[in-house]
Amino acid sequence: MLLSPAVIPEITAILDPADYYRPAHETIHRAITTLHERDEPVDPITVAAYLAQTGDLNRIGGASYLHHLVQQVPTTSNGEYYAAIARDAADNRRLDATGMRLSQSARTGELTADATRAEALAALEAAEQRAWSEPTPLGEGGTLPSFPVNVLPCWMRDQVVALAEFTQTPPDMAATMGLAALSTTAGGRVHFQIRPGWVEQSNLYLVCAMPPASRKSDVFAPMTAPIYRIEEELAQQAKPAIIEAQTAKETAEAEVDALLAKARKGDPIDRQQLVAEASAARMLADEIHVPPTPRLTVSGDITPEPLTHLLATHRCLAALSPEGDLFDIIAGRYSTRPNLGVFLQAHKGERLQTDRITRDQPTIDRPALTIGVTPQPAVLHDLASAPGARDRGLLARFLYSLPPSNLGYRRIRTQPVPDSVSRTYDARLEAMVRTFTDLPDPVTIPLSAQADAVVERLQEEVEFKLRPDQSLSHVKDWAGKLVGATIRIAGLLHLADRISTGWGEPVNAECVERAAAIAEYYTAHALAVFDLIAADPATDDAVHILDWLRRPKQNGTHRTTVKRRDVVASLRRFRGRTDTIDPALSLLEEHGYLRADRPPSPGGRGRAATITFRVHPALKDPQNAP
Repeated sequence: MLLSPAVIPEITAILDPADYYRPAHETIHRAITTLHERDEPVDPITVAAYLAQTGDLNRIGGASYLHHLVQQVPTTSNGEYYAAIARDAADNRRLDATGMRLSQSARTGELTADATRAEALAALEAAEQRAWSEPTPLGEGGTLPSFPVNVLPCWMRDQVVALAEFTQTPPDMAATMGLAALSTTAGGRVHFQIRPGWVEQSNLYLVCAMPPASRKSDVFAPMTAPIYRIEEELAQQAKPAIIEAQTAKETAEAEVDALLAKARKGDPIDRQQLVAEASAARMLADEIHVPPTPRLTVSGDITPEPLTHLLATHRCLAALSPEGDLFDIIAGRYSTRPNLGVFLQAHKGERLQTDRITRDQPTIDRPALTIGVTPQPAVLHDLASAPGARDRGLLARFLYSLPPSNLGYRRIRTQPVPDSVSRTYDARLEAMVRTFTDLPDPVTIPLSAQADAVVERLQEEVEFKLRPDQSLSHVKDWAGKLVGATIRIAGLLHLADRISTGWGEPVNAECVERAAAIAEYYTAHALAVFDLIAADPATDDAVHILDWLRRPKQNGTHRTTVKRRDVVASLRRFRGRTDTIDPALSLLEEHGYLRADRPPSPGGRGRAATITFRVHPALKDPQNAP
């Protein structure tokens, strides 16, 4: 360290001042690190001057001793190895001292056998801990934030909290489906104008990825039930008018057919008159409009072509599902080349051409599709692998939620959702559905000047994070739509707050701030999702092994060693695919979580089943629990 300040950080990461045998060396070490922390030069002369100021120069043997130390160093490139030698010697001295003390205590009966054993194990673990360096993180982003339910409208917040408690599920899932329900009511029917020339729709694409057995259906049903109930009621209410119009149209078409049949059988003199009457009757029949059966939703496994046709008919729809079938279809389950166009256009509200379905269907302006699904995390990999999903911007249109699973930690007996809470939720959601489906044309609501100022601040923050080496630089496609998604959420919060008290007034700054908190949540989860879909299989396998190593055994102790066959026997994911375990174990070795007792077997055939791996002691720390 006296010769090369560049090695000071490397050595101090391994060696503590108290590790030296001679007190003079400890004093010199502390002097060096003090000068280094001050960004002052470190060499024998500057250290001697510092020790002279502290009064320690003579105690360490004078300035000449510092130059003597420098002369003993053959090279500075081996500083880490020299530090490890000194650290090992210090550990051996401590163990020797502990052994002598415990031996003396055992002879005198000063400690019980259990106390002696515990102190010996503690000393061994301390030495083992020091022998390991800090492992390199394995692509882990840490704990993801929970959904900020406090910013939701009170009637939805109460429903989300009570339902999450009753089902013992993360509130993220109920909150995400609650936003999907709001988007279903207003998506495409209400727009929000931030500034002249900038208008956002109110439909959202939402996905909450949860593993199997996470009670997704138990959450999905209560959060969306009012929508399906009202959809059925609207269909029943429209049925008489539909039947009447259909009957009138069929009658008019029957009259056309009768005139045409008469024209075929009549003489040429009357035929021209009959054809003219048939043409007039055909025009009257065509003018009779049979209204479609009202629809708010489509099934979760609809293909792009029928979806295009339904959007051309209804313009505003929602694809809601507790499963991930829609993602499978988008990824190309029924076609070699996925048809992404309808999903891209229906998010932004771009003109939708329907010529491929039928020439009688018109072109639809500003279609609006809402998506709210809760697939398994593995489905996200399939969606990301679909040709064009990332390049054409489909992945960038989704808001992602990736809450942790609490399987194995759920309470058995819980309180059901209070009737007053569920009734209020149903009533408010029904009011929104009926209010906005009755609108003859889309309504545009402006933002207040204060809300616009908040939006401008959010734009500046996101713009900075898009710079190289900033947090959003690798997800520019997704982050580029973040402010727009925030405004959509703010608008939905505004409508939900004021459905009965002037929802047509400008959106205020407070709603935008609340939406920004939700957007921050989705940003953290989106980064985790993009890391997940970009991860290689070995990393995914290594993460599962790491989680298993962190969990205590049934007797409460942690694994200090592990064999390859132990991992295969304990983790079901490796049964039948044992060839994938070696890359994962090698990755854990490279990152410092495992150490093999001997090198890999020759011939490049991987590790033998009998090789023992030592486990990093830090994995016993409860703070490192998954």
